[in-house]
Amino acid sequence: MSLAVGVASSSKSIMGLDEKEEPKVAEANNKTESENEEEDEEDVEGKIELGPQRTLKEQFEKDKDDESLRRWKEQLLGSVDIESVGETLDPEVKILSLAIKSPGRADIFLPLPEEGDPRGSWFTLKEGSRYSLKFTFQVSNNIVSGLKYINTVWKTGLKVDSTKEMIGTFSPQLEPYTHEMPEETTPSGMFARGSYVAKTKFLDDDNKCYLEINYTFDIRKDWQADLK
Repeated sequence: MSLAVGVASSSKSIMGLDEKEEPKVAEANNKTESENEEEDEEDVEGKIELGPQRTLKEQFEKDKDDESLRRWKEQLLGSVDIESVGETLDPEVKILSLAIKSPGRADIFLPLPEEGDPRGSWFTLKEGSRYSLKFTFQVSNNIVSGLKYINTVWKTGLKVDSTKEMIGTFSPQLEPYTHEMPEETTPSGMFARGSYVAKTKFLDDDNKCYLEINYTFDIRKDWQADLK
């Protein structure tokens, strides 16, 4: 979708298809799903080495005599207790909730499985509807740099959308962060309706994966609750 909802570009719908046109599935991509997974692996292998990683305490102490850098770090870290997390090298990010928002409707909260992937269709979207993805997450241990959302969607074995959304850099804190994607519109028409297969990942600059979900979803003539 771009989602399960992401944002490919401001002019495209969740599938990277204009909602005013019938999707040209045959022209989408002739690559198989396994070939696209290989491309994802190449992206990981080609990552840039950013130098030695430091604990939060080491980062705070580094360049402490530089007044401008010290103020910037204090602004970034906020009220973080350096003594309690400063000796931990690796950041930890936990995705707490995922929800689909659509004007005039209650939010659709997507259950996050403790293990494995969702069974069956994870959710249903109405064709031609406006929606956005909202999620909350918590950061602990250390600063997470370059947290990003990656989503890939296939239909009948063909890749129809690929989304990479930079979320940002975050310091550890007890209060969860909330991020909402820009609003999108689902495609509509006979060829847009049906079942889709998707993979969503949350990664940082070191390509450490904090959540990966493989799932299916549907685009129908109406919302799932209205079909009953």
